[in-house]
Amino acid sequence: MFSVEYRTRVRESLVEKAREDPRIESAAAVGGSAEGDGDRWSDLDLTFGVAGSARDEVLADWTTDMRAEFDAVALFDLPLLSSVYRVFLLPGSLQVDLSFTPAADFGALGPRFRLLFGSAVERKAPAAASSRQEFGLGAHHVVRARYCIDRGGLWQAEHWTSLVRDHALMLACRRLGLEAAWGRGFDALPPELLAKAEGALVRSVNREELLRALRRSTELLLEERSVHEDASKIEVFLREILD
Repeated sequence: MFSVEYRTRVRESLVEKAREDPRIESAAAVGGSAEGDGDRWSDLDLTFGVAGSARDEVLADWTTDMRAEFDAVALFDLPLLSSVYRVFLLPGSLQVDLSFTPAADFGALGPRFRLLFGSAVERKAPAAASSRQEFGLGAHHVVRARYCIDRGGLWQAEHWTSLVRDHALMLACRRLGLEAAWGRGFDALPPELLAKAEGALVRSVNREELLRALRRSTELLLEERSVHEDASKIEVFLREILD
């Protein structure tokens, strides 16, 4: 596994590279990297404001350099508004997330943003899915899981059942003021709630166990029913197909 010292060297090298690249006007640390060095397992998140229309050119050049200098592989891209996030994996399994944005749009999309050089503009983050939407998705997944069980698609049923549990936990995080995305707040949820969530885990892929886990996941979801105006009717529908 990578060392903290190695991560620091990579960070310093990339920031210096950005300062020397005439196409890059601004840089910032984002995510956990904006709050300091993080812990032993933290990844590295940097974002750059690129002059004019050079975003894709810079992204391609930096990818070539990441491969040559750090023996990195590019795992995937995530486009968001006018930004492109590219996730790299380096030796020792150090994850480095680099994003590139036209300088005219360069700015914070969340609270964890620390400008390293250059300037930033006010930027409006895309709206997250509402709690109502999350509850509705969870209810949809209950129905899909139940039908997959009856069809004999047990692994697909496991997929849907686990999503029901995760939507319930995300809603609980929102209700309690914890960070919901990517499970970041799950471990901070009350022990009694997590005990219920543990009971919703699928322990083996067979019909009886999937039905048990789906029922427990659905109960967990229904504890967050206050976010949807039709929750009472939805609950009736869900209980009918689970009984």
